[in-house]
Amino acid sequence: MKENSGKVYLIGAGPGDPGLLTLRGKSVLEKADVVVYDRLVSPAILGMCNPKAKMVDVGKMPTHHKVKQSEINKLLVQFASEFPGGVIARLKGGDPFVFGRGGEEALELVAAGVEFEVVPGITSAISVPAYAGIPVSHRGIATSFHIITGHEKAESSSNVIPAPTDVIPAQAGISSAPVGLDFPALAHCPGTLIFLMGIANMDFIAKRLMECGKDPKTPLAFIEKGTTPYQRTVMATLETAAETIVRENVTAPAITIMGGVVELGKTLAWKENLPLSGKRLVVTRAAKQASGITARLTALGAEVIETPMIETRTLECPLVMASPEGARQSRPADFNSLANFDILAFTSTNGVESFFNQLLASGNDIRILAGKKIASVGKITEKKLLEYGIRCDYVPEDHTGEGLGKLLASLIPQSTEGATSYPIPRILLLQGNLADDTLLKHLPQATRWVVYETLPVVELPEWKREAVASADAVVFASTSAVENFVKLMPQGTAGVPPYLKATNGSAPIPQTSFCIGRMTESAARKHGFETVTSDETTMDSLVKKIAEFYSK
Repeated sequence: MKENSGKVYLIGAGPGDPGLLTLRGKSVLEKADVVVYDRLVSPAILGMCNPKAKMVDVGKMPTHHKVKQSEINKLLVQFASEFPGGVIARLKGGDPFVFGRGGEEALELVAAGVEFEVVPGITSAISVPAYAGIPVSHRGIATSFHIITGHEKAESSSNVIPAPTDVIPAQAGISSAPVGLDFPALAHCPGTLIFLMGIANMDFIAKRLMECGKDPKTPLAFIEKGTTPYQRTVMATLETAAETIVRENVTAPAITIMGGVVELGKTLAWKENLPLSGKRLVVTRAAKQASGITARLTALGAEVIETPMIETRTLECPLVMASPEGARQSRPADFNSLANFDILAFTSTNGVESFFNQLLASGNDIRILAGKKIASVGKITEKKLLEYGIRCDYVPEDHTGEGLGKLLASLIPQSTEGATSYPIPRILLLQGNLADDTLLKHLPQATRWVVYETLPVVELPEWKREAVASADAVVFASTSAVENFVKLMPQGTAGVPPYLKATNGSAPIPQTSFCIGRMTESAARKHGFETVTSDETTMDSLVKKIAEFYSK
């Protein structure tokens, strides 16, 4: 092998569901310097790649190769040379060695002296039928299954369809020879037949199988976009295969499965019955906060595209800003001054995490909070405080900044002729740099510490823009996420953003957005979104609302 060369990993991305990517594949993608990927790779899997990786789309359409296979082979060798000691990921749908032409790429790498590794993927031949409730083998019905390429030409009138002869590099020292389909053998095979990439040729394939003796009544299923939210199963028989494809408009990517096991799919289908099956949702939460809601939505059948609109960064130490105008007069806070406050008010989980990180870094711990009252804007923040062993004393019924401000203001005794019967509580607000003035308007005497800063994401890769533009809905958890989403998404025809969908040339119909809190809802409506808002400011409540919305 060449010295000072990068290593190429031929990775199987699986059939589409990002949950079916292997742990080994995910590990390699997270450290890859270059990712060369195909069109069938899920956007959610692309989102797992190292954000600094060079992303190269070599996707192939059924009738048009964006980049020829020979060029892909050369690209892998080129990137291995350009990134000495680097990690080059060749990301392919399914498994690289199951009609994935991974063998050709591996042979090219061997010939060039480039080190490589194969990371197997879950092939669609088995996983897609499983997601449609069709076992490829079943006792008493099928004791074997056979994976067959349907991506062959129909010019031959013989019993064998010749396969391409130019798929093995000459420099590998292996002579190429035609490989084809033995229709008489397939027609009399008692096992399950699984054809990959065969929709365009299925009319010819079905006719040849029947001519060679296969029962025209053999059950058959086309499974379109298997394991993705858009999965669809269309049942037919061998004799009705061609007309069914036309009538039901079955399109690639789809697999065809033939045999008695197909009938089990009528009883065992489960994927398409999930409440969010067929939905692509964009989650705009910061990356470290998105995993919880992503897992919940995925379990309900949705494809989730994590697209953080903001990034948060804990400041080295809090900054004191005593008034809305104080941003230009901020100064470092002293944790010893906590003795001067009676109530600490937290307005976000980011504020909680940042405050306690700073507290520990300063050499203090939670004992410094002895005797303090703790306020939280809502249940999510309250739950985060509990992780640090802190129970809240005040949580407003209205989980907003307005609600928290009114609740804390009610604790301040009203003045009577310039005097008060009770001491006025000294309140400290723990917030981010983009927090608005809502709390300070209700609590003008309060002090504000900025414990973290919110930074907008400044760019989205092209593949993510395309995925977001085709989504069914967007999930917003903050006004800043709304504002940055609108800013980042490109303008379409006549200045209409692509997230506003038009129907029959009429006025644009706003895409649905799911929001936490009324302030987020208001920001989304301002930009033309139709909004659905959770009953409570919790992720559980939001997920429930999303499921209810799509079950109507």
